Amino acid sequence: MKKYLKWFSSILLVVLIIGILSITSLTLLGPAMGNVFSNIVTNIDYSYANGAANYVRSPATPLPNKPVLAPPNGAPFVDMYFENYGVNPFIDTEDDPLSTFALDVDTGSFTVMRRLLNQGYLPDKDSVRVEKYLNAFDYGYAYPEEGTFGLYLDGGPTPFTLNDQYRVVRIGLQGYDIDPAERKPAVLTFVIDVSGSMQDEGRLLAVKQALTALVEGLQPDDYVGIVAFTDTAWVVLPTTPVGERVEILAAIRTLQPLDSTNAEAGIRLGYHMAREAYQTEHSNRIILCSDGVANTGLTSHDAIFNVIDREARSGISLTTIGVGMGNYNDVLLEQLADRGDGMYAYIDSVEKLERLFVDGLTGFLQTIAKDARIQVEFNPETVSRYRLLGFENRAVADEAFLDDSTDVGEIGAGHSVTALYEVKLVDGAKGHIARVNLRWLNPDSGLAEMMEASIAVEELAGSFQGSSPSFQLAAVVAAYAEILRESYWAQGYALPDLLPWITALENDPIVGGQALEFMQLLERAVQLSNEI
Repeated sequence: MKKYLKWFSSILLVVLIIGILSITSLTLLGPAMGNVFSNIVTNIDYSYANGAANYVRSPATPLPNKPVLAPPNGAPFVDMYFENYGVNPFIDTEDDPLSTFALDVDTGSFTVMRRLLNQGYLPDKDSVRVEKYLNAFDYGYAYPEEGTFGLYLDGGPTPFTLNDQYRVVRIGLQGYDIDPAERKPAVLTFVIDVSGSMQDEGRLLAVKQALTALVEGLQPDDYVGIVAFTDTAWVVLPTTPVGERVEILAAIRTLQPLDSTNAEAGIRLGYHMAREAYQTEHSNRIILCSDGVANTGLTSHDAIFNVIDREARSGISLTTIGVGMGNYNDVLLEQLADRGDGMYAYIDSVEKLERLFVDGLTGFLQTIAKDARIQVEFNPETVSRYRLLGFENRAVADEAFLDDSTDVGEIGAGHSVTALYEVKLVDGAKGHIARVNLRWLNPDSGLAEMMEASIAVEELAGSFQGSSPSFQLAAVVAAYAEILRESYWAQGYALPDLLPWITALENDPIVGGQALEFMQLLERAVQLSNEI
């Protein structure tokens, strides 16, 4: 018996010693190992975030970027980077009757929100962009019968304005559409992130499936090249005519997730390939697909931004496609696309990615207007003050409206843009409210073109229910975004207050389907907000 007790005591002593050594090792080595992992995957995101405000059109006192940690309801997504650009204030019309901003058709912020809600988490307020939420919906604007754009103005009272003196004015812009068979041929260079994290949630698989669907929908006079990057970059497929589909599809199948991420190396190699394959009569575009754009090779934003600026001026645009959650840099992906004269999209499912690459292919590939911007001139005799909802990081100096060297937004074929202004009317206001001026460059001739439209008090709806269903949808969506970003101007209402208004639209023949989808997101947001 004593012998067994001695053995048992020895075993306990060994286990105790091992436990002490394990705890000590974890205490001493854990932070070091964490730092090693952070250096490989996330540290470079901090360097992007800390310097991002230097490279965007931001307010006079921009808030610094920061990693978004877990929200109060326990979201596990860390190392996600957004930037708070503030909220536009009301402007006294007598002090400044002009409001100028660049057009923006990106919807990444809305898709990030949808992804988070579907996984059970409210979005961080810094991720919310009102204009991107607004432009995630189709308001049914008519295509122009002639010219590049149709410009549509309407408005009325809403349940979400400060008091009865306030109205919301909507500016709707619709670009002309192009038959897919008539679009300009394209030279596409895909720059694909194949870092290890692209294996999570089937991100790389989704990209491969979407690329396959895209290739099947391209025309024989289009070209495709593929660059992949991890800690280095390499050519997967030289620029190849789409007629050689078998070779292109085989190259796509070879993409596999590997190591860490060096986005700069991938972008540089992608531009080199695109420059070598450049064709004057084609649309020349780089498409970057990544889940985080962490970068083990980046030493300065300036270096890669200078390359992007130069290549954009030479006719090679850059579009960025974000996939996945965690280690995700929304700020950088948006900046890359802005600097590259392209669009930024976040994709939360294979279906949405295929829809972008297939259903929206023509608008995705063919630009109908470059450097598009709007200037609104309010009438101080009818409007005492106004504020633009969203577009905070798309502001343009009033004097730059006629300066065609100003690099601003691009619009693709068939794309539309919606903007809302909240205005306070002067007592007894009648007649002219505002004139809207639109200016852009023809992408083929490089010449500036303009159009204008105006709206009067008498053209506003007398009640919210009496306004068009598409206007009602836009107003509710904007109010939803204002609440999520904790806007000062949204203190008079809460998420549950929006439900009756969106429910009333679900049977409308034009916006009913979209209203129903949005109502499901709204109900989920209400549920999650009640759980915090």
